[in-house]
Amino acid sequence: MKKEHLPQKLCVVCERPFSWRRKWLKCWEDVKYCSERCRRSSRKAPPNICAAGSVEDEF
Repeated sequence: MKKEHLPQKLCVVCERPFSWRRKWLKCWEDVKYCSERCRRSSRKAPPNICAAGSVEDEF
């Protein structure tokens, strides 16, 4: 099978597309993250929160 025909998903952390890998053969439905880095960073901060911290609402 050619790479362009592999199934794809969007990473829940970085929202980038990633393709199926052979190591995910048995658990593709459960895969949420494109990498170990995204999986670890999902535990540190909740998604959709600006890391810089918005000050606009204080005024």
